[in-house]
Amino acid sequence: MGRNRLLASIAIGAAIGGLTALCDRDTRYYTKNKFATLQQKTSYCIQHPSETVHNAKIAFDRFNKSFTYQIENATNALEQVENTLDKVTKKTKQIEQ
Repeated sequence: MGRNRLLASIAIGAAIGGLTALCDRDTRYYTKNKFATLQQKTSYCIQHPSETVHNAKIAFDRFNKSFTYQIENATNALEQVENTLDKVTKKTKQIEQ
């Protein structure tokens, strides 16, 4: 019950905020242009499904390569931090003895 009320309140608030924003002429113009662009792109995708799938595959492959590269960099950085901490810990232990 509480979850449904929360989601309904969020949806109503978003709708009211969107309608309020459309009172501004520049916002209406921007929204109209974005919807027109969306309509053109959607029509193109429907008319050329194989090209759309091909482009999606290329974009996914590019994202996958970039993500893998960033994961490798993060792993490398963590290993360097671990090595540095090990060195500091060993030096501290040697000084204490």
